[in-house]
Amino acid sequence: MPIPIRKDVAFTILEKIKEGGQEMHEVSFSETDLAGLELKEADILGHLDYLNQNHYIKAEFTGNAYATQEDVPDFVDPKEFDLRIANTYAAPDGPLPHLIKFKKAELTDKGRKMLSKLEANLPTALKQGPSVPIATKDMAFLEKVLLKGNLDDIFDARDVTEVVFRVMRDLMTTEAADRVEEELHKEALPTEDKSLQMEISDLWHDTNPIVGFLSRVRPPWQGPGIFKIDSDRFLFRVANEGGVQHENAELVAKAVFSATKEELSPERIEEIASWLPDKVRQIWEES
Repeated sequence: MPIPIRKDVAFTILEKIKEGGQEMHEVSFSETDLAGLELKEADILGHLDYLNQNHYIKAEFTGNAYATQEDVPDFVDPKEFDLRIANTYAAPDGPLPHLIKFKKAELTDKGRKMLSKLEANLPTALKQGPSVPIATKDMAFLEKVLLKGNLDDIFDARDVTEVVFRVMRDLMTTEAADRVEEELHKEALPTEDKSLQMEISDLWHDTNPIVGFLSRVRPPWQGPGIFKIDSDRFLFRVANEGGVQHENAELVAKAVFSATKEELSPERIEEIASWLPDKVRQIWEES
């Protein structure tokens, strides 16, 4: 399967290539450049190939970059290589990792425009450049959601966080939800934008006063009936109410879960897990 293209990785690669100059030049990535991104060599090559084939960069690969040479193993179906090289890297021991090496690159005009767009939307920690290690523990709450959820802007991170919190709350008793809220009285994002000046607890409580009130007076949606929230309904609501693609609902839920768990005590983390339905609980525990 093709790897997903991540905005933070694309930004890091484009910025690194830009630093080397305007013309075609050798580019190498150190551990410092990629700190915090949790990438394998296959992931880097997959992103490089995507950027190259879509004309964001002009790149040079040595070896069998596009699987058209004679050293392709006989058991590989040549038709599969109409796709990008990431397809050959689905497993660490895939057929071609030892054959492909990235060597040189330069940014195209299209790539410079893409870099400018990414710079305008990525968190501050990434704008500082790939030479600065990306430590998510030092990011603000909403920046973590933005990055890990692969979202377009910080307002999307705010909105989808509120939705995920809303569905979580609907599964819990008011007393349990209040215990969680007590631990979330922390700044969601350091900013001068008043629409984003809030505590994480404000998002947990819900900025819509009617929705917040209803979640306090109705019982948990755990029993039988059409309002029972199982894992499918949980993710369906995240997608529909959060305005994200259904195939991305699990990713954004996991991003919110991960950022939230970093703010909670072990007792609250375990208590929340006890309220979540099977698959969603697994996502929570893996976040």
